[in-house]
Formats: sequence, structure tokens, C-alpha cells
Amino acid sequence: MAERPPGGGPEGPGGRLPARAVIDAVADGFAELPGTGGAEGGTGGVDGDAAYGDAAYGDGPIAWEGYGLARARAYERTGEHESVVCGTGTVGGVPAVLIAFEFAFLGGSLGQRTGDRIEAAHRHARRARLPVVSLTATGGSRMQEGMRALVQLQRVARQSALTRAAGLPQIAVVRDPTTGGGWATLGAGSDVVLALPGAQVAFAGSRVRPPDADPAAYGAEEKLAAGQVDRIVAPDELPGTLGRWLSLLRSPGSAPGTDRTPAEPPRALGGAGGTPGLPETGWEAVERARSPRRPRADAYLDAYFETREEISGDRCGGADPGMRCGFGRRGGRTIAYAAQCGTATLPAGFRTATRLIRLADRLGIPVLTLVDTPGAANDEAAERSGAGAAIADLFAAVAEARVPVTTLVVGEGGSGGALALAAPENTWVTPDCYFSVIAPESAAAILKRGPEHVRATAGDLRLRPQDLVDLGVARGIVRT
Repeated sequence: MAERPPGGGPEGPGGRLPARAVIDAVADGFAELPGTGGAEGGTGGVDGDAAYGDAAYGDGPIAWEGYGLARARAYERTGEHESVVCGTGTVGGVPAVLIAFEFAFLGGSLGQRTGDRIEAAHRHARRARLPVVSLTATGGSRMQEGMRALVQLQRVARQSALTRAAGLPQIAVVRDPTTGGGWATLGAGSDVVLALPGAQVAFAGSRVRPPDADPAAYGAEEKLAAGQVDRIVAPDELPGTLGRWLSLLRSPGSAPGTDRTPAEPPRALGGAGGTPGLPETGWEAVERARSPRRPRADAYLDAYFETREEISGDRCGGADPGMRCGFGRRGGRTIAYAAQCGTATLPAGFRTATRLIRLADRLGIPVLTLVDTPGAANDEAAERSGAGAAIADLFAAVAEARVPVTTLVVGEGGSGGALALAAPENTWVTPDCYFSVIAPESAAAILKRGPEHVRATAGDLRLRPQDLVDLGVARGIVRT
């Protein structure tokens, strides 16, 4: 049985909250789904057995001595018949299906009837075309049910996959603790993962970790740094944050990929240092793009969107502060964005952008990308982190997207590390940018030209905004 681990962060002033209190804190008008409350029968279990209620359950599928008594005590303590409460409610005015874990019921562990309820919740979400919000607090699979409990993870993963294929968003709020299979399915498997401060978030529970393990590696803050959660959200900010996310991610049509109107490119935000007009030479274009006075991605995103929320990290151990990805609202419409911030893009940055584009494509949301990088990071760490594979996957995500992708080059367009984020046939440029097959300095070095030839090489590369339009690489130059 999963146990309450020591330490961990509180959910609020009162400490770890019951499932229904967590639901009440984030949702209005909650109504439990039929067949998921009280001493109900299941949906047949993973092997087609008949439904069973509390009286027939006894010591469970593997006859674990004392399990029935433990369940009875859990009911007396919590008023719940299982470790999850499932129903519908509105979060920030958006209807959603909610799955909330009751940690005081056998450590929020997943058993066969937990799987019954979660499957019923996902089935309802697909019928009603509602997003799914999982409010997790679990110690993992319930050992008193043996393999019957463990295979519920496959069942939950299957339901999540079907909901994903239906073009419906899934958001997880990982509470303290979220470990084991609960983290590896409903938590880490969601489209957006929000975490409460100080929460234990890990596959390994507190009592099965190496004795010398660093506790920080198993916490929400470390998971954020490692690109495995999107944001740490204080309890009092959670209702508003969830509401904004649900509002942004609502599918705009009845099926994924239905919004075929491209995002309009942002307007230029002014020249570098007030320089008017277009650059006269290739080297002038490079200098303007590299100017510290030139507006960067954050300025463009703030000017373009009325509100926005960001995802963070590549979900496999990396985060790149030089890549901004998320969803924003413009003129009542949701647009996804991936924006480089003027630094060499790390493999984690490419993977995060890929994650963003594929999520937007599933939800039928158009994408805006902002290109601004001297190129892909090319140090040893980048190579060991799979730079080539990360770039290849981003190229594929852009090429495969069913939703329209719009690109604006706002600064440096350095080789393939910039092109991977650019939309074929729908790329625009600002007057303060350049786009080149390679940086002028690198081109001169490869051609065995001395440093005195770098400026001339920049001209030879035809990398100015007006050159890009003439070459058919860019559709046009945006103005202020």
C-alpha cells in the first residue's frame, strides 16, 4: 500500500487537502459522474470480471489479508469509497472533467476500481468533448491488489491516449505527493503539467529511493528546472491559472486541425537604435540584427497577445531559457507560439518547440514562430544531448502540421537552427533581421578568407531582408 511520505509541501494554509476540498477550491458546480461514487460496481475490470461492490470486494482480487478492513477504515476516515473522485464542473467558466485523488484513502493509490473511475471520466470527456483536469496526489499502485493494480496504468494510459487522439486537452495539477504510476501516467502524460510548491513529484516513492539520494531531485522545483513540469503555481493562484489554460486550450472545432486561418505576422517594433529603412549592405543587416537595442521575442509576444501562458521544458530532462513556447489570446482567438530569444538554441529548446507544435496541431490551434538565433548550440553538451535528432524532429513537426504555421524573423536567422522553426512559404521578415545559410564569420573561415573579408562575405550571402524576399525565402517585410 502506498504510504504518506515524510516532508513535502502543503497545499495551502491547512496542509494537504481532501479531494473534494481541492475540487471546491478550483471548480464551481461540481457534479459527480454517475457510477463513480459510493459503493458502486466497476466497469468490469481489466479482464472482464463482473462488477463488484464493497460487500463483495472482501480482501480484493489477490485475497490480501486485512485489505477489506483497511478499505473500511479508509472510508470511515475520508467518507470516500475509492481513492479518486470524478465529475464535471466549471473552472474559470470553462466546463471540464475533473479527476481528484484522495490521498487519505490508502495513500491515493491506484487499484482496479480507481481504474474504473478514471476510465469512466475519460469516456465522459470524449462524449461531451470536455477537457480533462487531473488533480493528483498518489503514492502509486496499490500493492494489496498485486498485478491487478499495476495493469491499471496501462488502462489509464489507453484512456489518456484516446482522449488525446480526440483532440481534447489534458492538464495535470501535481500535488504532494505525486509518485509512481500516477506520476508516470496522469501526471507526466498530460499536455500541461502544473505543480504545487514543495510537492514531491517523482516515479520513485520516498521509501524506495536510494538512501543517499538528493531529496531535491524528487521535488517539483527540480522537475521544473529539468523541463518535466511547466510551472509551479501557488495554491491561491491555481483557480485563475487553470481557468486561463482551459480557456486557451479549448478545441475551436469538432475535430483536431480544423482552424485553417493562419496567424497574422506581428508588426515590426521599430529599428535597432532608431535606424530607419532597410539595411544597405549585408554587414549592416547583421549589425542591426545583433544590436542589443533591437526588440526581442518577449517584446513581440507582449505586443501581440492580450494574455498568454507558457509551457516549459522538453519533458526528458532539459529546459532552454532561450526558447519561449506557449499559447496566447489575440482578438478572441487562441494562437500557439514558439519564439527564440536571441541565444544559441539548445537541444531542449528544439524539443520544447516540437512539443508545442504537435500539441497545437492536435488541438487545431494555429502556430506563430519567431526566429531569432545565431544558430543551434554546437558545444559538446549540445552534441551529447542529441542536437541533430532534436532539430530533425522539429523540422518534421513543422512539415507534418495540419494547422497553419506563420513565421516572423525578428533578428538573427542562423542556419538550420533557425530554419527548423520557419514555416515553408509563410515566413515574414522585419527590417532588422538577416537569414543566412551560415554566419558570415563562419563562411569566411570555411572559404579560407581572412577576417578582413567578413563584411564582403556578408554581402555575398545575400542575407538582407530585401534579399530574402527577392529569393522567395520570405513572403514580405513587415512594417511598424
